[in-house]
Amino acid sequence: MFGYIADLAVVALMIVGITALMGVITNTIGEKVFGGKHRTEFVDEGAKYLSGWKNVGGKKK
Repeated sequence: MFGYIADLAVVALMIVGITALMGVITNTIGEKVFGGKHRTEFVDEGAKYLSGWKNVGGKKK
């Protein structure tokens, strides 16, 4: 009975993991193939809002 539950848990974790990775991989491929010149549009917009902010936390250099 323990073997069945262990196998079920392993298969469930594999299904969840593969599903999550498929989304990330598909998104990456889509950005690289279909992104064109607007590939970093949202990253650039976020960086524009964060410019001039003070860094908090972390170690001082």
